[in-house]
Amino acid sequence: MYPSITPNQTAKSVSAKVMTNADIIFTIPKDILLLGLVSECVTANNATASTLQYSVVNANGTTTISGASASLANAAIGVSVIAQLSALATAPTVTSASGVDISPWAAVRIPAGSTIKLVIGVGTTTGTWIHRMTYVPLEAGAYVTAS
Repeated sequence: MYPSITPNQTAKSVSAKVMTNADIIFTIPKDILLLGLVSECVTANNATASTLQYSVVNANGTTTISGASASLANAAIGVSVIAQLSALATAPTVTSASGVDISPWAAVRIPAGSTIKLVIGVGTTTGTWIHRMTYVPLEAGAYVTAS
């Protein structure tokens, strides 16, 4: 007999909003394995050269799970920032307005009691963004709450 496999789960922002440094985008009460993390531009940015980096914060400290993105200045509706989870210092990919790009499959374990926060460099975005993630629960009853 094979062990049961928990299917991938997803979470999405409650609403689109301007990205500000230290914003919490997801809360993780129990252990998960993060498979994908994408931020999508819903209303266009102005010329502010904001950058985006993702971090995990819990009682043991803060760990960045990506490098800083390229500039999000003048990002059009549909532009996506896709976390490249193959190494903790790898910058996320900023796509064209089509939002299509390749993300290497990798995963990051996020321990119970963590939050995923934004690190916004240069200045707050002017456009609004939504955030999506795909994950696998690593313990019974694991889920993610979106902000």
